[in-house]
Amino acid sequence: MIAAKNNKLFIGEVAASDLARKFGTPLYVYDEETMRSKVSALVQNIAYRPLRIFYAAKANTNLSVLKIIRDEGKGVVGIDAVSPGEIEIALKAGFKPGQVIFTSTSVTDDEMKFAISRKVLVNCDSLSQLERYGRLNPNSKVCFRVNPDVGAGHHGHVITGGPESKFGIWAADVGKAFGIAAKYNLRIVGIHEHIGSGILETDKFLAAMKVLLSIIEKNKSKLTDLEFVDFGGGIGVPYRPDQKPIDFVRFGAAVSRLFESFCSSFGKKMSLIIEPGRFLVAESGVLLCTVNTVKQTPKHKFVGVDTGFHHLIRPMAYGSYHPIVVVDRCTSEKTEKVAVCGNICESGDVFTRDEHGIVDRELPQIKEGDVLAILVAGAYGFSMSSNYNTRPRPAEMLVKGREVKVVRKQEDLSHVVYGM
Repeated sequence: MIAAKNNKLFIGEVAASDLARKFGTPLYVYDEETMRSKVSALVQNIAYRPLRIFYAAKANTNLSVLKIIRDEGKGVVGIDAVSPGEIEIALKAGFKPGQVIFTSTSVTDDEMKFAISRKVLVNCDSLSQLERYGRLNPNSKVCFRVNPDVGAGHHGHVITGGPESKFGIWAADVGKAFGIAAKYNLRIVGIHEHIGSGILETDKFLAAMKVLLSIIEKNKSKLTDLEFVDFGGGIGVPYRPDQKPIDFVRFGAAVSRLFESFCSSFGKKMSLIIEPGRFLVAESGVLLCTVNTVKQTPKHKFVGVDTGFHHLIRPMAYGSYHPIVVVDRCTSEKTEKVAVCGNICESGDVFTRDEHGIVDRELPQIKEGDVLAILVAGAYGFSMSSNYNTRPRPAEMLVKGREVKVVRKQEDLSHVVYGM
């Protein structure tokens, strides 16, 4: 686990300061035990069976991370892939084709051909895609995504249901989807939805479930081949101090009870699928960085570090809050308000901000040379990183107890200058 001991931050049983000293910064570090505990929480608290958990791999596609999730999932966990690359790395991590579902948007024919060649089920996002899939692969199984006119999430950019969302087949057009499926003799084995990301309230998830189940019930006669219902992901984790984790005992019981009741009335036992992403990996990850500049303006005391939004874009993209600690004095009586900023040549490159701009953070007094840890960075951190400003990306490390290993090497200038 990641926790403070004797006022120092530990990742597993290794001091974060020791990792920074040995491997340098910036550095992504993941704790294996945290990931495994999250997978177990899902499997143990959702009593309904058959249950399938498709990890939304876009959150973190490190090969070692995928292997841990596969191993801990013990056949229950699969992969929600949104690109041919994610399909390929899922198969490389040991997932079988039947444990992968391809759900993307604005999909090309070549991408669908790739999924078909890998024997991966395609989840169609539009009537256009469903029509083209039918031409490419008639007489086959298919799934399609419904936009249920329900949306939720921590930011407008991650709400994936409702009239403002580009995702899914609009609920009123579901009848057209059945017509296309019949035209190409496609067997609809799954119906899917995903309303957004960062959901911490069970009731929001249940409300979306009920909308989709209502659509399925109304079209029962056309869904005789239905094998599963996929309610997407979106289960959040607490980032801010005032946020509480989702009540997973209540969540698991409520989801199980609702789907069990539906299957009973539908007259068919089907698989329940959810697609968590950040829930499984976010809290396992830390981005370590070193303070190299401290300077004062009339409004802010800026603490400059050796990383930026090219390594963690969430604060700039969403105004997201990430906890930040000084690794060798997690708490202190002497504190100050500072703005922690990155090394990218953009004014928005500030880690302590919201949607509107800079928000100073109360931290222990900081000096140049201090190592900081940006927490809850295991999801959408490295996976959204870039080489902007022609800067290399950091190494990724995995900690298991006292064991530390490199799971992705640090890039150097040859990667960004010569593409090698």
